[in-house]
Amino acid sequence: MRQTWPEIPFAAWQETCTTLHMWTQIVGKYRLARTPWQNHSWHATLYVTARGLTTSLVPDGPGGVQVDFDFIDHKLIVTATDGTSKTLPLSPMTVADFHDRFRTQLNAIGANASFHGAPNEVADPIPFAEDVTHAAYDADAVNRFWQALVRIDNVFKHFRTGFVGKASPVHLFWGSFDLAVTRFSGREAPPHPGGFPAMPDTVTREAYSHEVSSAGFWPGGGPIDDAAFYSYAYPTPDGFAQAKVAPTDAAFDASLGEYLLPYEAVRTAADPEHTLLDFLQTTYEAAASCANWDRPALECPFGSPGVPRALG
Repeated sequence: MRQTWPEIPFAAWQETCTTLHMWTQIVGKYRLARTPWQNHSWHATLYVTARGLTTSLVPDGPGGVQVDFDFIDHKLIVTATDGTSKTLPLSPMTVADFHDRFRTQLNAIGANASFHGAPNEVADPIPFAEDVTHAAYDADAVNRFWQALVRIDNVFKHFRTGFVGKASPVHLFWGSFDLAVTRFSGREAPPHPGGFPAMPDTVTREAYSHEVSSAGFWPGGGPIDDAAFYSYAYPTPDGFAQAKVAPTDAAFDASLGEYLLPYEAVRTAADPEHTLLDFLQTTYEAAASCANWDRPALECPFGSPGVPRALG
């Protein structure tokens, strides 16, 4: 039976979304501080789970630590590999309070609670310990957001199976607060100009060291008014902005340099999964064709459960 995609109008939960964004930055920065650097900052991201979001296992404490956001029972769970665990109920609280309580949890299980104390990729960042402005938590809105992530994560993972070249995991970047999946041509890219707010240019240049076609999902805020999917290429090849993509609701945003598709257009489509997959595939094809990627060597049919990929 086809699942209903939840309504997540940004204006209705904007304050909660901003607070949750900062909470994920705090947890993400803990993982970032303890995990060896991986290409394109893949070591710092969060992942969608059956109950919310997770860091996966972080090398710290007695052997490893995992931090989980539970958006069903609304709690943060910090678990060490020696069996110790601490729980923080998620409810309206300031970012400063969350930061303090989370660090207390880490200390209590023998983990290292030291990490960078201010957000990245946001204008006018407020240090976490001083942020008493953002404090909203609408549990129903957060649950609906997570339910949307679950559906999007499934489609993104299906899309990822159609590529044998280098590709990222499907993961949530807590800096820009977007769920993303990226394909690579295998060729090096020109140095990225950087310029993201509160983000070292060295990090941006490493992230874009090679040509990409990247797609993702934003819940809203910042450069867009409401939840939307995006797709872009770096560097942007000639003709990309003029390419024909699907569905008809998708359009190239010249100010952002990428294609946007409203989440609401996907949610209300007769077949949301197929509609989103069309957007991902046609915008990738536009990027790869305009940039002359070696598509026959990089692409394969989408995968099916239990069926090995055919060779030759």
